[in-house]
Parts: sequence; structure tokens; C-alpha cells
Amino acid sequence: MAPIAVGDVIPDGTLAYFDEQDQLQEASVHSLAAGKKVIIFGVPGAFTPTCSVKHVPGFIEKAGELKSKGIDEILLLSVNDPFVMKAWAKTYPDNKDVKFLADGSATYTHALGLELDLSEKGLGTRSRRFALLVDDLKVKVANVEAGGEFTVSSADDILKAI
Repeated sequence: MAPIAVGDVIPDGTLAYFDEQDQLQEASVHSLAAGKKVIIFGVPGAFTPTCSVKHVPGFIEKAGELKSKGIDEILLLSVNDPFVMKAWAKTYPDNKDVKFLADGSATYTHALGLELDLSEKGLGTRSRRFALLVDDLKVKVANVEAGGEFTVSSADDILKAI
């Protein structure tokens, strides 16, 4: 399947997360993004070095600036279970704006065409690193990394594109 691209409508799918009351929730991607301007960014895995030290902190630090430019939601997607995503989210106590969403079986990642086979590293199927700017379900910017790079999908890259 071809990767999601500018002009495409994002597929619907169900992702899991823990809410503010520490209750496990499931939500459709369309319910999170319909009628809104959102950023969906994906990382290969929770607690991994580039994701934890650069990618996620960038979106947390730039959340105010992104929201001032009309972004309604910042959605982080990773092929991890919701319990891992909850534990990872707790390592960012200052985070108020990035929602940590679990795609435990990579079903949604496959629907986006952004899966990455990291079996040789013992990680199985993961997500490519990416950042999408989506306006009412339609992709306006699709910054997808090659391999393990981190050159086009940062919060700063999205800010430049808005």
C-alpha cells in the first residue's frame, strides 16, 4: 500500500489511550480529528532514544506555538500497547497537549502505509517516523522520514509548513 500523502483523507481506525482519570479509552481517529486541524506524529517506539529525547519533547515544547497557529490537537502514535504509552507519557510531567495514542497491533500504522519492519533489531513491525498536518481529515503536510532518520518530522518542521 502506498504511504499516506498530501491530499489524502486519513483512514479511520481505533486507537487506545488513558484519559485524565486514568481510565483506558478507545477512540476512532476520525472522532479525534474531524472538523479540526490536528498534527498526527508517529514514532518507531516508546522509550527509544530519538523518540524520547528529541521527537516527543519538541512537540511538547512547541505545543503553545502550534496551538497559536490553529492546531486543535497534537496526537502521538506509536506501535506500543496503551500501558506502555501511559508509562511513557508519565515521563513528561509538563505535557498538557500531546495525546499519547497506542496502536498496539500496528493496524492503524498499516492503514497509513507507514509501517517499518524492524524485526532484525528485535522490534517487529513499527511505525516510520512521520508528522502529518491534517485539516478536517485531509492531509495538508506529510513529512515522512526515510529509515531511522529524524530530518523532516520535528515540531519545527511542521511549524515551518503551517
